Amino acid sequence: MPILLSLDLPISSPQINNAYIRNTAEQLLRLTGKTDYELSILLVADTRIADLNRLWRGKEGPTNVLAFSLTEGQDTAMAGNLLGDIVISVETAAREAKRAGRTIHQHLTSLLVHGLLHLLGHDHERSTGEAEIMLKKEQQLLAKIRTQRRLEMIRLAVNVDHVATLREARGIKEPDPVLAAGICELAGAEGIVVHLREDRRHIQDRDVRLLRQTVQTKLNLEMGAAPEIIDFALDLKPDMVTLVPEKRKELTTEGGLNVAGQQKKIKSVIARMEKAAIPVSLFIDPDSRQIQASKKVGATYVEIHTGCYADAENEDEMEREFELITTAAQEAYESGLRVNAGHGLNYVNISRVAALETIEELSIGHAIMARAIFVGLDQAVREMLALMI
Repeated sequence: MPILLSLDLPISSPQINNAYIRNTAEQLLRLTGKTDYELSILLVADTRIADLNRLWRGKEGPTNVLAFSLTEGQDTAMAGNLLGDIVISVETAAREAKRAGRTIHQHLTSLLVHGLLHLLGHDHERSTGEAEIMLKKEQQLLAKIRTQRRLEMIRLAVNVDHVATLREARGIKEPDPVLAAGICELAGAEGIVVHLREDRRHIQDRDVRLLRQTVQTKLNLEMGAAPEIIDFALDLKPDMVTLVPEKRKELTTEGGLNVAGQQKKIKSVIARMEKAAIPVSLFIDPDSRQIQASKKVGATYVEIHTGCYADAENEDEMEREFELITTAAQEAYESGLRVNAGHGLNYVNISRVAALETIEELSIGHAIMARAIFVGLDQAVREMLALMI
């Protein structure tokens, strides 16, 4: 199902995530049973769509979307595998999205659905009844896209640091974080996270080396940008690294990395990791300035810090923090970054964050380990996964 995507936009237009548009279009073709067909999508400015609107519809001014079927109302089989063209004005879409309180990509998804239904023969201008049918189909497709995207994207990565914390409290050999990681994977976790701190307060070098050999999903090494730890990571070659701020006296990581304030240093670390084919994620607060800096220094991922949301003392504060997470995740995704989230998430507050379709993975450690004391680690992981659906 080839998607032919073309952009004819001025520099001042909103930034468009091409992969998002292609993936959405492919989802729509699957959902409508048109995977054998070719769809052309053209994103343009107001001036271009106004010309098309005048030429083909006899109407003045720009519109949001136009659809040009190659079958002219006949059965699509008569046009071979060519379904048609959808033309969208990004400038008009941006204005409409702002008025509706939506992101540009959310609105572009709606316009793609609308345009595709036109190509499939629906026309809301023919009659009130047809308009109602088309609207219902639009709503159904949008709901299916949201559900499918969430199920396809969201994963659980379990941080096993605190298994090592308990071990180090007695200075003995158990409990073993390597064994814990295996139990988490068997229970359904799709990633294991460990933070190798400079002071080695919990996870030790040997743990990480053994995990590299035994983890069957994905090993994410959290680390500060200290030279010794950087060299360790380059030698180990984990599946990814997440750069985090690190203070010796903190109980746990406090806040996100100030990427904007140390771009040169972080860019250098990312370049070294990239040379070794190690993707880099940056643990940042839900702040537009940090997101743009993360993109600028070449990060592959950002992990949105959810600690303030998790620690909110009342409902109003929680709502404010959740909105910041939502907006930041969408901005990061639309800028081309892949998005994870974590810190302080638990069995009570996880569901809303897990429902955000822009987030691929949630990193959770303390809550699962605390629950495991009462129900066992396997059950604790399974319970968390159940809340993420």
